[in-house]
Amino acid sequence: MNNRWERVSLSQEESERIFRKARSFAGDVWFRFRRKPTALLGLILALLMVLFGLIGPFMTPYNYSQQETKLANIPPLMTVYPGPDDSYFFVTEALKVIEVDPEGHLVRQLRKKEDDAKHKQTSFKYDDDTSVVLDYSIKPYVMLDEYGQRIEQGVRKWNASHLLGTDHLGRDILTRLMYGARISLMVAFIAATVNMLIGILYGGVSGYLGGRTDAIMMRVVDIIATIPLTLYVILIKVCLDDGLISIIVALSSVYWVDMARVVRGQVLSLKNQEFVLAARTIGSSTKNILLRHLIPNAMGPILVTVTMLIPSAIFMEAFMSFIGIGIAPPMASLGTMCNDATEALRTNPYQLFLPAIAICIIMFAFNFIGDGLRDALDPKLKK
Repeated sequence: MNNRWERVSLSQEESERIFRKARSFAGDVWFRFRRKPTALLGLILALLMVLFGLIGPFMTPYNYSQQETKLANIPPLMTVYPGPDDSYFFVTEALKVIEVDPEGHLVRQLRKKEDDAKHKQTSFKYDDDTSVVLDYSIKPYVMLDEYGQRIEQGVRKWNASHLLGTDHLGRDILTRLMYGARISLMVAFIAATVNMLIGILYGGVSGYLGGRTDAIMMRVVDIIATIPLTLYVILIKVCLDDGLISIIVALSSVYWVDMARVVRGQVLSLKNQEFVLAARTIGSSTKNILLRHLIPNAMGPILVTVTMLIPSAIFMEAFMSFIGIGIAPPMASLGTMCNDATEALRTNPYQLFLPAIAICIIMFAFNFIGDGLRDALDPKLKK
């Protein structure tokens, strides 16, 4: 029988070669990051929200402070009554009649023609020959034509003029969501950047010098962490008298304590490593050792901490705006939108749910990104 197997000649170098694609550190991190579905989903959601806040306001015909009280509390999905000439009528909570075209655009508010308080009926003029009557003696109210015949409710139509409806002042909710997302993301990114810089320098110096200096600097951190953030915001707002600037200064002056603790712990674990001892031996200064050796090797936990600080800052900004010590009206903020919608929660719940959903999406997105970065930057999880 012939031997069907033959030994393949293989050199020592080829036998020890690892057959896998060579990747840089950044490429390896990205490879592990995108293999986690939640992290990739969070990145996509975060990019979409950034584009929504930055580009969205340039694509809407409305302004965040533009008011149209005649069109107040118009929902995204309207229940309309059929009218003449293929038109429709929508009745607001204030018992005003709005003409709606077949595509769902709000055309105009019908002018009140006659008000019969005795029979609880109000007549509205459609044109010179046609009018409609709103009978509010019956709950829920009914629409009557000019001959007194009841008009049955038609189909539901999406609000084509205001895709997400209007608030109690007739402002476009979609436009205000765009500006609110922009404000929240801007506050969060500025606060995260400032906190990262302060925390890295403070924590790095504290951890590297150690001893009495480290003890004093950490006690300062403990004192700052024990004072409530709301008190900072109130004091700073009294001094600066501006909602946006005061909230940025407040977040930037307090949130760095967590970053300082993370950097200090990393520096304490790295400063006795061989590469740091070698740098000391050749006479490197403390500045060079911190900035060129210790901080770059601690960037993994630093990036994860910064990513986790962003949703925390967004939630804090929304909370302070909700209780009235954040962004000053009429500037749109997700927190102020939630505050404005609380009074109409039962009648118009969409006004509260929409900004609340936007806050949840942003917070979930950055939490997913932080969780993915933590796993991607952990060398123990490298396969």
